[in-house]
Amino acid sequence: MPKGSSAPRRATLAMVADTAGVSLPTASKVLNGRGDVAAATRARVEQAARDLGYTSPSSRRSVPTTRVVDLMFDDLVSPYSLEVLRGVTEAGAEADIDVVVNRLPPGDTGPSPVSTPDEWAARLKAAGRKGIIIVTSELTEEQVDAFDRVGLPLVVIDPLNLPRVDVTSVGATNFSGGLSATEHLLSLGHRRIAYAGGPVRAACAQARLHGYRAALEKAGVPADPDLALHGAFSYPAGLEMGSRLLDSPEPPTAVFAASDTTALGVIEAARRRGVRVPDDLSVVGFDDTILATLSTPALTVVRQPLPDMGRVALRTLLRLAAGETLDSHHVELATHLVVRDSTAPPRGET
Repeated sequence: MPKGSSAPRRATLAMVADTAGVSLPTASKVLNGRGDVAAATRARVEQAARDLGYTSPSSRRSVPTTRVVDLMFDDLVSPYSLEVLRGVTEAGAEADIDVVVNRLPPGDTGPSPVSTPDEWAARLKAAGRKGIIIVTSELTEEQVDAFDRVGLPLVVIDPLNLPRVDVTSVGATNFSGGLSATEHLLSLGHRRIAYAGGPVRAACAQARLHGYRAALEKAGVPADPDLALHGAFSYPAGLEMGSRLLDSPEPPTAVFAASDTTALGVIEAARRRGVRVPDDLSVVGFDDTILATLSTPALTVVRQPLPDMGRVALRTLLRLAAGETLDSHHVELATHLVVRDSTAPPRGET
């Protein structure tokens, strides 16, 4: 700095290029978001820019006037996702927030295959995002730490895991839901009740399983480990689990499925074997999406308030972005049983 100067010299693109040991065009490509640069080179340039406090001219000229949050799903086409999306966007409209919807590829750390957690977080922050909501995805501690480092608030809905206890999450009373579904089947007279569950690693699926087991134990019904299966929250997984259960030497008279789509797969497995629902097999789903009322027969379900979960997630994210302290990092909204046509007493009982 020249003698007598009162302000530090602003970092330039040339200084970034020199510090990173790359050409000026390469530095420009990286800092303007071009993808045709090797990951290691990109990392050096971005680190140099951070170290020097470099701000691109476009960033200095444009100050975002619209508040934007990112909403990321691992599955954008499921009825579950559409219900959550409805809640988030409705709450966003009420708060004058724009919601950008993206898909998080399985096993990836962000929208670009070459992204590191820090690059992903920095890109979202540079784009002016106020925060990020991630739905039913598996997060790593590195990703959560990266969001923290750039000051990007994070809320997760029905996470498959929670890498840190202080990660803010919104879900439903899954244990209570599993308990009420199984108690309903027990009250009808069923004793051989199966659980067609979600992924073993999914916290919500484990909570539903524990509710199922607690109801059996409370009723004095031994839990048969062969009747508790696990798979994806999907129709094919439900079809596969339903087939295994119905082809077993002692098939169940009722199935509690961990999602609506899983339940529909179980019902299809029954149809292919000439097993009638609910005459020969009772089925309970979980979620209460549009599929539950469109299925034949209409599906008895545990309803979780998916749009409300989306609304609460958006409002919680805005509180975090405003620097507010939350009373709890974990919010669970109440579930309740909705009885329709897919459950009945077992054959021979009234």
